Amino acid sequence: MRRFTHFAAIDWSGARGERQRGIALAVASGAAAPALVRPGHIWSRAEILAWLEDVAAAGEDVLIGFDFSAAFAFADAGAYFPEWSESPADIRALWSLVERLAHGDPHYEAGGFLGHPDARRHFRHGQGEVGDLFAPGAGRLRVVEQYQRATKQAASVSNFNLVGAAQVGKASLAGMRLLHRLSGRIPLWPLDPVPARSPLLVEIYTSLAARAAGLPPGRSKIRDGAALDAALAALGSAPAGLTGPVSDHASDALLTAAWLRAIASENAPWSPSPLTPALARTEGWTFGIV
Repeated sequence: MRRFTHFAAIDWSGARGERQRGIALAVASGAAAPALVRPGHIWSRAEILAWLEDVAAAGEDVLIGFDFSAAFAFADAGAYFPEWSESPADIRALWSLVERLAHGDPHYEAGGFLGHPDARRHFRHGQGEVGDLFAPGAGRLRVVEQYQRATKQAASVSNFNLVGAAQVGKASLAGMRLLHRLSGRIPLWPLDPVPARSPLLVEIYTSLAARAAGLPPGRSKIRDGAALDAALAALGSAPAGLTGPVSDHASDALLTAAWLRAIASENAPWSPSPLTPALARTEGWTFGIV
């Protein structure tokens, strides 16, 4: 089993604009308490990319979790975008398509992709607009999302939904533009083999870390330093030592970095039974869903 010395968690945002208070980055190294990278800083997505590029250039031994989806549902329909002739065949081709159509959008936004008439048909948009190929109800789900719902490990939301506080579609599209730039520079599990040394990317849900720390479903957000330290203790981590109010984005990143450190040496997260090579190529998987 691969051993890492550093564990990073990125709480992500797909909101419009250059800088986002919803982005946070934390690292847990060795047995030390997890710590925020540039605490108090309002990150841009470009700065997160630059940090990742520095990690790649240094060849650091770090497991990096990002809180967005690397792909859309594919297995249920045999395509990401049925009835669209340009529908990609795999994850990297999906990232390339999103980048090609959104390359003119600033700050890694994806309005150009969502504005394409064929893409638009598959999403639930704001102001009551619903594409004619958006699946009835909650929208299409990847196999990992269906599985985590069935096993009650997490409550997933369709990436084709762009409406509401829980929507993850915009964040995932922005993340795909970032992954496109990192392709070939930092491997992504389970799409790529796990390297013997050097960084590795995995998709995460911060709610999994909260559940592992004993927080109840639906109440996983921590906004207080003492509550954060209690959750870290439940994961066997030293306290972060923050006092008073803490943003839930910062606490999500800190707790998830500690959680990655706690589970990365176990076999189960690396070999979920439903995962197949075809799913790895097209839909990916969420680390920690077993």
